[in-house]
Amino acid sequence: MATAIVIGGGIVGLSSAYYLRQSGWDVIVADKSDFNDNCSYGNAGYVCPSHFVPLASPGIIKQGLRWMLNPESPFYIKPRLDWGLIRWGLQFMRSATPEHLANSAVPLRDIALLSKQLYEEWTDLPGFDFSYDRKGLLEYFQTPEKEAAAHHHAEEAAHLGLEARVLSAEEVQAMEPHVRLNIRGALYFGCDAHLHPNRVMQQMRQHLQHLGVQLVPHAEVTSFEKQGRRITGVKAGAQKLGADLVVIATGSWSRSLAKEAGADLPLVGGRGYSMTFDSRHLKLVHPAVLMEGRVALTPFGDSLTRLGGTMEITNLDAPPRMNRVMGIIKAARAYYPEADIPVPELKDVWYGYRPCSADGMPFIGRVRGFDNCIIATGHAMVGMSLGAGTGKLVSELANGESTSVDLRPYDVHRFG
Repeated sequence: MATAIVIGGGIVGLSSAYYLRQSGWDVIVADKSDFNDNCSYGNAGYVCPSHFVPLASPGIIKQGLRWMLNPESPFYIKPRLDWGLIRWGLQFMRSATPEHLANSAVPLRDIALLSKQLYEEWTDLPGFDFSYDRKGLLEYFQTPEKEAAAHHHAEEAAHLGLEARVLSAEEVQAMEPHVRLNIRGALYFGCDAHLHPNRVMQQMRQHLQHLGVQLVPHAEVTSFEKQGRRITGVKAGAQKLGADLVVIATGSWSRSLAKEAGADLPLVGGRGYSMTFDSRHLKLVHPAVLMEGRVALTPFGDSLTRLGGTMEITNLDAPPRMNRVMGIIKAARAYYPEADIPVPELKDVWYGYRPCSADGMPFIGRVRGFDNCIIATGHAMVGMSLGAGTGKLVSELANGESTSVDLRPYDVHRFG
């Protein structure tokens, strides 16, 4: 049986391992941590075809420059002399165009719909109960500017065949009877769902072990053994693992390994923060995005609510900043003026790095220089949403099958 080495234990890595194992591969997953602490655990848990606008979109540069002056803003880039960051920034500015926005919508919709279908299939797997819910997503707005944007976005969604409509404040309040809202209205995406990311990660790990997948913790991959056009093995911690296939799914840490395989990815880590608290502080029925504050909230059943946000482009070893956390708290309190949203201690704040490509699109595909290496990274803030679908696509690539969606928009060499 051929052996696939999947590098990275986040949702993309575990999903890739699952579908590879299902198709007959002997699979080993190597991760630099203990599989319990990566970006897939702290996110909002959205499964969101509604997110068909890439991070690199018109207006983001101007807005980002204004936010740079506010230490509590939802977006920040720490200036530093780093050629990789400079290259990423230049490519990002070139990509933030109406043409790129128009070309990205269908690919992002298609992979999200594929992923949503697969998550729904996962709910039937033995031992899986990850609070998957099809309640949709509310995007609240407080200003006329964002209300106009909501109407435009709803029209774009309708053209893509996605269920979306703009609701009045009264209509939204009827959907959220347990909390008073300070809003003008909301854009409602009935096409979206959500899940508990911690549960889906833990249950998939257990399922993979039941299927015979070997999980190797504390095994950071630093180099490859190569022979001609093939990678024959990887050095993972103190171990050397033989490989017939290598999948690089290491999130924000993918750039150096991809370069080792011959792919130069403009990729940076965008740090986000989240807090999970008892739902008595804020009892929601539906997940919500606060449009002006760029904050996300998700109810996990009746007992927990997760609050998160920010995009902080900084070093991958930089200490967390509580002013970013306070920005999230203040934004939420502006929308829920009567809610008792607690300020967490730093030890109770989760933070992690989302892998952000220079055009806001994932990298999914084979590398040119080797016949047996696949890259799957760059999913930014929708890694959980696109995780199941990406794993399926990796398996289809590995097996030489027709892929479920067109992979040309995700070409790993699209920047040269």
